[in-house]
Amino acid sequence: MELMMSNTAGVRLAVNGKTDIGRVREENEDAIRWHVDATLPFGYVVIADGMGGYSGGSLASRIAVETFSQVLDGLITPIFLACTPDQQNLMIHSAINNTVGKANQSIIDAKLENPQFAHMGTTLVLAVVWQDQLVVAHVGDSRAYMWSTAGIVQITKDHSVVQDMIDAGALTEEQARVSNVRNHITRALGVTEDVEPTIQSLTLNKSSLLLLCSDGLSEYFDNSELEHVLATHRPALECCYRLIDEANQCGGKDNISVGILEFTANSTVSPVVTGSVPSGSGEDTTVRRDR
Repeated sequence: MELMMSNTAGVRLAVNGKTDIGRVREENEDAIRWHVDATLPFGYVVIADGMGGYSGGSLASRIAVETFSQVLDGLITPIFLACTPDQQNLMIHSAINNTVGKANQSIIDAKLENPQFAHMGTTLVLAVVWQDQLVVAHVGDSRAYMWSTAGIVQITKDHSVVQDMIDAGALTEEQARVSNVRNHITRALGVTEDVEPTIQSLTLNKSSLLLLCSDGLSEYFDNSELEHVLATHRPALECCYRLIDEANQCGGKDNISVGILEFTANSTVSPVVTGSVPSGSGEDTTVRRDR
């Protein structure tokens, strides 16, 4: 499904997302939620990649995305709308920080109640767009990218062993892609009492595509390959399906989740919502693929 809106300020947002079990795993431990407001220039995508097995990973990722969707769905209040742009940005940052802590504690509590899930945890990546402001946050190795006519930029930097080795000059990007520790992350929700997300703010000054994904996608695509798909495949929101299909064709060794948020500046398109979710929100929890 694809969800779209526009507003009198000339900004149009459109969002789509999908998660897929892949070709090898017996369970989908990824989770995704997205939302776009029907009248205001507000939308988000959140993806979590769970770990822990025996349904633990899927529980952790579901807790994370549901906790964030509940908070973000209630973010735009009369008080928020009365604030200055700088204050609004601070409110978004604060909401993200607080919700990371809340989701982290909820996962830890679930582990205490269910000892069989003692090893569960999850990564997290989310993008929030309000007017022309973009806030991206992540924990772990789920990623966010931004594409425009100027090219593609990887917004996030993985919290992982191989990224630390790259930063230290011990590995090249190419070596990291085939390293036997490439899936070892250094931060996750639900593992320790305190976890710090990396949060970044950017201004969207031209039409752009925001791509969020779990490592089930990024394992198979380098930045130039992602750029080619985002630059050439239209409708742009259907890049979700193409990227997942191509990752499965490459082996689909892990669950694959992709979210696309399309930001169009100076739009004159009338408001429209396409899809079967009247609220303008979406989730995708696909079951096992036919193999």
